[in-house]
Parts: sequence; C-alpha cells; structure tokens
Amino acid sequence: MGSTSEASQSPEARTKARPPRLRAASFKDHEQIALLESRYGLVSKSYEEWSHLWLGNPLYRELRAGWSIGWVLEDENKQIVGSMANIPLPYEFERRRILVASGHNWVAEPAYRSASLLLLDHVINQRDVDLYVNNTVSAASTAAVSTFGCSRVPVGQWDTSVLWITHYQSFFELRLVRKNCPFATPLSYALSAAVFLRDRLTTTALREGDVEVTIYPGFDERFDDFWVDLKQRNPHLLLAVRTREMLDWHYKYALLNGKLWIAAVVDGPRLAAYATFQRRDKPRWGVKHVRLVDFQSLAGGTALLPPLLSWALRKCRDEGIHTLEIVGRWLEKGELIETVAPYPQKLPTWKYVYRANSSGLAQSLRDPRAWAPSLFDGDASL
Repeated sequence: MGSTSEASQSPEARTKARPPRLRAASFKDHEQIALLESRYGLVSKSYEEWSHLWLGNPLYRELRAGWSIGWVLEDENKQIVGSMANIPLPYEFERRRILVASGHNWVAEPAYRSASLLLLDHVINQRDVDLYVNNTVSAASTAAVSTFGCSRVPVGQWDTSVLWITHYQSFFELRLVRKNCPFATPLSYALSAAVFLRDRLTTTALREGDVEVTIYPGFDERFDDFWVDLKQRNPHLLLAVRTREMLDWHYKYALLNGKLWIAAVVDGPRLAAYATFQRRDKPRWGVKHVRLVDFQSLAGGTALLPPLLSWALRKCRDEGIHTLEIVGRWLEKGELIETVAPYPQKLPTWKYVYRANSSGLAQSLRDPRAWAPSLFDGDASL
C-alpha cells in the first residue's frame, strides 16, 4: 500500500478545503488516479497493467459485482484528490479459504490528507472480508494503520532488511559520483577491493552442496502440483494461494518486462522448492537492485534456500546488478541469513501489518506458528 506523500503544501493546499466526496472508484478513473500518484512519488501503471490488478485477477472475476476496485475522493470540481486501490487476494488457513483485502497506492493531495483516512477505513472495514494485509507500510501511514487496530505480523523483523553488494566497483562509483567526488572511478576500484575483502573475511559463504538449480521462464503445471502438496503439508499456515493461475496473474508484468527470475530445486519430475526474485531498480540513484520476493519449500525450513540464493547472487554479478536484498528477515530460521548477508539495513518503519475481522481468526493469527510471510503477500510485488 502506498502512503500519503509528505510533500510540502502549496499555498492553495494550506487554505481550508471543502470536505471531499467519497465514492467507489471505476476503471474510467485511471487517468486522474495515475496523475495523482505521479505527483506524489508513487509509481503509476499504464491502464493495461493497472486494470490487470482486477480484470486479470481470478478472485476478482469470481467476486466481480460484489467487489469495489477502490475508492476515491473528489473535490467540488469532480477532480480526484485522493485514491486507494482495493485488491482481493485468496488465502488458505486451516483448510478453508480466507478472503484478504490489500490496499494499493494510497495517495491524497495535501489539503485532503485527513479526509483520506476514509479511504483506508473502507479498505479495512469491508463486509465479508476476513483479513486486511499491508506489507508496504510507509513512515507516513504508520500512525493511520495503528489507529485502525492493525497489528504487526509476529514473524520476521519487518523494520530491517539484509543486503549483498553484488557488483562492488560500479556500486561504489555511483555512491562517489552522487557525492560529487572528482576521482570517483579510480577511488571506486580501491574502495571496492577493500570492502570485497572485508566481506569475504567477515561473512560465511553460501554453500550450494550438490543441489542443482533449475531456471524457469514461467509457471507450468508443476507449480500447481507444488501448491497442492504445500497446502496439504501446512494446513496450520496462513498461505496466499500459489496456483499456476494466481502466479501468472501476480507476476504477469514482471515476467513480460524481464524483471522476474524463477529458480527451483527439482526432485525428479516435481518441484522440491522454488524462489522468485524481482528487479526493483532505483532510477533516482542509478542502482540496479533485486529483491527476493518468495521462497517456498516442501521440506520446510531453509535447507534448500542457500543454492537458490547463491544462484541469484551469481546472476546479479554476471548482469552487473549492484545489490540483492531480503526485506523483513522472515527466513532467519537457524540464523542462516544473518551469517551470510553482510549488510543489515534499518528501515524507516515496520512494513508488515494485518487486521483480522473476526475474533477467532485474530486469536489464531497471534500465534507466530500460523505465519509464513513474504513479499508475495499484499501488494509488495504487484
């Protein structure tokens, strides 16, 4: 979920605005919503990609008339001054379906920031929704989600991440250029050599063992078989549905744009584990960046994660990508990640919160053993 921007208010914004009108969003609103998002630093999507969040979503096609794609605020001139998308997501827990709502790109003009709480209220308090999930909380929206009774997910450390530098020289050259260093290129070689040596001496190298990693260009029927096995083995876990159909919807544009890597460990004709990695470059800084989105294993635990991470690190180096990141530290069973990732990063706020809309589900989700969170949840990788 995006946040209301902290941009400085214009003189017009500082004048008292009339109360805006709240209404359900429609597909015709795309142009105005995209312009509003762009003004306040959010990444807007083309109409085709934006509408795919619903029209390509198998769950939305099932719910259709009973589901709003979001809500907007209009001023007296019928101009959209606030917006929040509303995405339905299917989950399973204790062998039953859980209907999850995730907000997306919450944004408002400065004069209407207080009224924009109505948008969040409509997403969280929808009828017939079992659970609200938000794993893209910003510093600006932390207080608001707390006001609506959202709780921190009890697994992981969602106010931190871990980082590998995967292309030392160009990474440090970019940093030196940003600081207007006159000798950025020669200094970057010396600095990268020193830091590379330090990382080798202070962190444990990932061990691949004799596990072979298989790369997939997309999702096939093996991912359906994997999902059936995964949910049968873990009925106690709250899991986002990962059928081939849902994976195709979720990652469609990342795959089309060459921004998704799918790596798997195969056991004969079946998948034993897989991970998805997504390009999330930072154009403002010139940084080429990859995040681990999801890791799933039929064996449980993280025993099959090292070969997949090792493959991703090699690919980053081969393609000149500067950094690889895991957000939330949700995989640190046995302190695996802490021993192999050299750079822990403090994030501005706790990124992942939820609110269950029934007392029974709320009680169940207080147990950390009910959770297997990742960036596949919510809207973090949409």
